[in-house]
Amino acid sequence: MTRDADFKARVRGRMERTGENYTTAREAVLAEPPPSRPAGGRADVDPPPSRTVAPSVDLTSDPAADKAVRSFFDGDRLRSIPTKRRARAAVLMYLLLRFERGRDYPEREVNEILRTAHPDISTLRRELVDYRWLRRAGGIYRVVDEVPGRSPDELQEVPADEAARLARVPVRRP
Repeated sequence: MTRDADFKARVRGRMERTGENYTTAREAVLAEPPPSRPAGGRADVDPPPSRTVAPSVDLTSDPAADKAVRSFFDGDRLRSIPTKRRARAAVLMYLLLRFERGRDYPEREVNEILRTAHPDISTLRRELVDYRWLRRAGGIYRVVDEVPGRSPDELQEVPADEAARLARVPVRRP
């Protein structure tokens, strides 16, 4: 029997009661307050794993992109860089919210901002430039003001609501 046998039993019980699939039932059980232990309960039994999602994830018109952001962020930290291009693009657009439109960033500052999310800053920086959300010229980076033109292949990767997500990037205030 695993350490989380009681947790799994609660999830399966919810599945039977509601007809939900395992993933949905698991999320609902994680959102519930943990059950209180009876007096003399076993101290070696760990509570179910907690899961922290990105705090400011706003639901948009692309649920797949929102799910990718919730799946790959642990608070403000990126757990790992997604290998699937569609999820990677959604995560990168979420990271773009840490920048301001209308402001020039030296590479050192871009690195500092990205380091708060994940240690592989060079990959994140390069991907933001490759997707043309950050423009680089002479070691200075700037968030683009308009959605870049996309080929049909690129349109399959970027979130469907790319323009709305780009519009959420804060504008620099003088």
